[in-house]
Amino acid sequence: MKTTTKGKIPPMCQHQPPCPTADSADRESARLVAHHPEQGWSLLCNGVLLFEDTGELLPDGQIIAPHRPLGADKVMTAA
Repeated sequence: MKTTTKGKIPPMCQHQPPCPTADSADRESARLVAHHPEQGWSLLCNGVLLFEDTGELLPDGQIIAPHRPLGADKVMTAA
């Protein structure tokens, strides 16, 4: 990551204010750079790969397990 006087800013992020970094708790709120729903993933501007099952792959290779909201097993579907 590139370091500036403002702190760490991912090189892909040119937004003002900058998107949250990949190590921030709110990293999923970064803007989309690429979206491939047919393959089940999206690339965020902070370098995070976000998967359809809510799992994540961080730029440093760290894996974040899927984290669906509580109660997801009780969602009703139309018949």
